[in-house]
Parts: sequence; structure tokens; C-alpha cells
Amino acid sequence: MMRGTMMDLNSPCPCGLKQRYGQCCGAFHQHFAETGALSGTSSAPTAEALMRSRYSAYVLNLLDYLLASWHPSTRPARLEPNEPGLKWLGLEVKKHVQQDAEHALVEFVARSKLGGRAYRMSELSRFERVDGVWLYLDGEVN
Repeated sequence: MMRGTMMDLNSPCPCGLKQRYGQCCGAFHQHFAETGALSGTSSAPTAEALMRSRYSAYVLNLLDYLLASWHPSTRPARLEPNEPGLKWLGLEVKKHVQQDAEHALVEFVARSKLGGRAYRMSELSRFERVDGVWLYLDGEVN
């Protein structure tokens, strides 16, 4: 079973798209929760979709999904859950560049609030498709 909290599939998706969670990021999270693996036919079809699903996974503390969607060459051994009281406020994808069939860049800004302070994280992330599955490789925080 996947750690973290799956949300109601009919709720708005945390990633910011105007879709229900179950029709957006929740579909990828649900498939992973049921199978324990990411697969080409049921994983994010683009690097941007993976970025959005990873943001939603951070919101929901779905640490197993985050690790599974991280490229093995850069994946940390473990992730810490969100700090108590952390509230994710939104994701803005600035650009998505498909470099070739196996590589892409996604620039985004994620906003959060903790202890009354607002935070903004801006990153240019690199993604690589391995065996038909997009994976987060690394990123440069701005």
C-alpha cells in the first residue's frame, strides 16, 4: 500500500489544471497504488504531466510515488514527509520543452506557506523517458 493520503477522486486536482483529481494526477497515483509500479501505458504521457503529478504527490505526501517517479541515477534513498502545518498553495508551469523523444525540460513555480510565512520555489527540471516512462532526473532551483 502506498503511504500518504489519496484525496477524493472527484475533488479538484491540486496541480492547477481544471480537472478532477481522478481524471488528472489521481489516475497516475491510483495506478501506482494498485500496482506498485509505473508503466508506460498508465504513467504520465508527458514530462509536464509527470511534473504536475509529482507536485500533487508532494501535496498529498505520496512519498512512494515521488521516489518511483525519480530517475534511479539521482533518486534519494528516502524522502521526508511535509512539515506539520505546511500548506501547498499552487503550481504554475512556466514552460515545457520537449528536447527529443526521451528528454524534456519543465520550468515551474510552486508556492507554499508554513508558520505564517509564504515560500516560492522556482525550478527548471530535467526529465528523461526510460522504458516508455517519464522520470524526474534533476533540477536547478532559481
